[in-house]
Amino acid sequence: MIGILVELLVSWLLLWLCHRKNLSVLGLLPSKKLLADFLVGCLISALLCAIYFFSIVRISGTQLQVNQGFSFMDFLSGFWWTLKSVLFEEFLFRGALLYVAIQIFGTKSGCILSAVAFGIYHWFSYGVFGDPMQMTLIFIVTGIGGLMFAYAFAVTKSLYLPIGLHLGWNVVTIVVFSQGPLGHQLLITTSEQKLTGILSLLLFLFQLLALPIFTYLYLRRRRKEISLAILH
Repeated sequence: MIGILVELLVSWLLLWLCHRKNLSVLGLLPSKKLLADFLVGCLISALLCAIYFFSIVRISGTQLQVNQGFSFMDFLSGFWWTLKSVLFEEFLFRGALLYVAIQIFGTKSGCILSAVAFGIYHWFSYGVFGDPMQMTLIFIVTGIGGLMFAYAFAVTKSLYLPIGLHLGWNVVTIVVFSQGPLGHQLLITTSEQKLTGILSLLLFLFQLLALPIFTYLYLRRRRKEISLAILH
């Protein structure tokens, strides 16, 4: 949490020094529409992530079991850890730096720069630096995710939607399906089977594109709403 507070302080200084702006340009002040963005992003992201993992389990024949030692307090602890990690990454990659990049280079280039930085960052956070195959896969997956989050910020002028999209996916991945640094959480794999061939490719494409496609369609509607609000 201290790291997030430091991020906010540095973000405020950067915004003030570069554009004489404050943290309000990050859209942090809540409103009904922004809270709706957060909830929609979080719920749809969690749903698509659950579909992805349950599809792998069903098709591959992987065995899952509920962790009997997993308590509600464990869930809260895992959720809190995931929330902090999401906030840290969002404030870093979709906060002041993205705002400044958009002002200097334009929306398209600013979002692409943010996505590239997000992909490279995950080489180190996932510990795959030096493995070309893993680096390529991680860069593609997280880079597309980073582009989606950046575009969500650019359209809504707020961090609520990217945080919701990011949080929903990560909570299901890490806390529900135990695929992350926290180890065994709610569901534990007892007999894992690897997918190969066309089914593996199709599920990879689902993981890669399902949420970005939903986000694009959602933001297209949001842009129309914003345009109408400006006209009125």
